[in-house]
Amino acid sequence: MFILLFVLKCSIAQKIDATSLKQLQQMEVQLKSLTDSIINAESFLVRFKSDSAFIKGFVQALKTKNSFNYNFDSLQISKLVAPDSSFKIFTWQVTKDLSYYRQRGAIQMKTQDGSLKLFPLFDVSDFTENPLDSVRDAQHWIGAVYYNIVMKKFGKTTYYSLIGSDENDARSNKKYIEILTFNTEGKPLFGAPIFSYPNDGIKTYPPQYRFCLEFKKDGGARMNYEKKSGIIFMDHLVSESNEPGFKYTLVPYGDYEGFKWQRGKWVFTDVPFEKIISEKPNYMPLPNKEFKEN
Repeated sequence: MFILLFVLKCSIAQKIDATSLKQLQQMEVQLKSLTDSIINAESFLVRFKSDSAFIKGFVQALKTKNSFNYNFDSLQISKLVAPDSSFKIFTWQVTKDLSYYRQRGAIQMKTQDGSLKLFPLFDVSDFTENPLDSVRDAQHWIGAVYYNIVMKKFGKTTYYSLIGSDENDARSNKKYIEILTFNTEGKPLFGAPIFSYPNDGIKTYPPQYRFCLEFKKDGGARMNYEKKSGIIFMDHLVSESNEPGFKYTLVPYGDYEGFKWQRGKWVFTDVPFEKIISEKPNYMPLPNKEFKEN
């Protein structure tokens, strides 16, 4: 089995010719310095300027033939590959201050001839009254930095559940379960009314097209997929001031709840889990230097 995996890995790597590989490696060095600046530059003007330069440079790198097979390991952004290897999704964020976070993203499709098929994602969270109420295209994306992806099939539809984080604002953080599908034209669509859960006064009552867990800033609420049980688990939240309508008062209670896939839906379950894994990703941006003390 090990030999077979090694041969497959080598065969994939060989799809990038030597010249293209060297070019990608050189471009990655430049792109890495820009992602470092997006995270660590003290001035928000420099962070945004670096973000703009990174987007242009990254798209140029992705235009390299067979770039789908290149990992860009050193870049401090999220890089997820679909379980069926049909696409990659890249996400990251740029911050102005503790009250302004904007997510960036793009989906790269796998193509037979190695050419680039890319769908840029445009975060419209700040311009949306209800981010949970509809199916959205790439131009109207509810931004998040994704750290896990779960693939499920029901009927003829393949559902990719993207689990991600949004630092939201100065008072609260959000974590999302976003549903990604592709239409008959192969274009990405975000959202589907496939969540079933009770009205507990904490969660936004269904039907909703994406699930959001909003909680107190630095509250440390967890959400991730536990492969063994097949459950997307999350912390059970309570209001520390008995005001559940104010999301910035919600903190983990100490037990867990979640969703289990049943007949094409994510159905709520409060069954306790014997083993809860940490979802903390190693690519999430560190606090900007000027805000570390906060």
